[in-house]
Amino acid sequence: MTAPCIYGEGINFSEDNMKSPRAYFAPLALGAPAPLREMPARVERMIHFVPPHNDKLRARVGELIGSVDVILGNLEDAVPVDAKIAARQGFIAMARDNDFGATGLWTRVNALNSPWLLDDITEIVAAVGDKLDVIMLPKVEGAWDIHYLDQLLAQLEARHHLAKPILIHAILETAEGVNNVVDIARASPRMQGMSLGPADLAASRAMKTTRVGGGHPDYRVLADSAGTEPRAHYQQDLWHYTIAKMVDACAAQGIKPFYGPFGDFSDLAACEVQFRNAFLMGCAGAWTLHPSQIAIAKRVFSPDPAEVAFARRILAAMPDGSGAVMIDGKMQDDATWKQAKVMIDLADEVARRDPDLARLYQPA
Repeated sequence: MTAPCIYGEGINFSEDNMKSPRAYFAPLALGAPAPLREMPARVERMIHFVPPHNDKLRARVGELIGSVDVILGNLEDAVPVDAKIAARQGFIAMARDNDFGATGLWTRVNALNSPWLLDDITEIVAAVGDKLDVIMLPKVEGAWDIHYLDQLLAQLEARHHLAKPILIHAILETAEGVNNVVDIARASPRMQGMSLGPADLAASRAMKTTRVGGGHPDYRVLADSAGTEPRAHYQQDLWHYTIAKMVDACAAQGIKPFYGPFGDFSDLAACEVQFRNAFLMGCAGAWTLHPSQIAIAKRVFSPDPAEVAFARRILAAMPDGSGAVMIDGKMQDDATWKQAKVMIDLADEVARRDPDLARLYQPA
């Protein structure tokens, strides 16, 4: 019996012709570096967007490197059509002119159906592929989009003798992409993670909002009626379902989920709440589109020192994670030990990146 199609209607990818595990981790071009079997342990609390076609902002990258975890040169949305080539050239200059050290260097290229994508990839990999960590691919709709970029990158890595593979980060910003999120997450060992793209996703779904991320005052529930008393109402999160679905797909494949943009730069409190919700649900970081959002992302996506201290107490009381103990009147068992281990592992990663937080995370 022929296995059912798993990659989308009209595309004959069946379980019978999926790659074997051995082939999955084989280079896709002769001379290309071997794919990574584990993602590098890097702190990526904020992906800070820089418009490379803007000379003034590009000149500030050297000052930003020490204060953010990832610098991303944006070539897609927010770059005018007549500035696309300048943005690509500006990114190459930005990559050449700076030593990024422990800070990640990413670029968001143009969409696969654009006239700029192929030149974005070929020119950037040729010029600065040895410095580039991740390519962020917009409007990913299915595994087929990742397969195309995967093969192209392998050929270019081989041609330009790159020593390490360039990773892929997908943006979920269409209904088709969300529908295929599991297949996207496992499409290639290059997959570093994925981000929610709320604005394009809202348009794709015909959602009735013009906001870029965040809640909406009309998306709410009412408390039960209490006679003539005014009824309390509670604003809901438009993106909760999609973030949860993305987090599950990423966690199952060992890659990272991220919250995307929060467009209202004037409402820092709402930005922080949205970022914190994403952090609590399992996201590793968020995009920062304005300098005012950097400190928020750093604060939110770094574990609270008090939570870290309590997690250390759990691990100390249950060294092997077995059994059950009482700490401050609360039962701790195998499940809470695992939760504590997640917190401590993240704190240790952040501590290696941030000396100030390292001091706060040390055992008492």
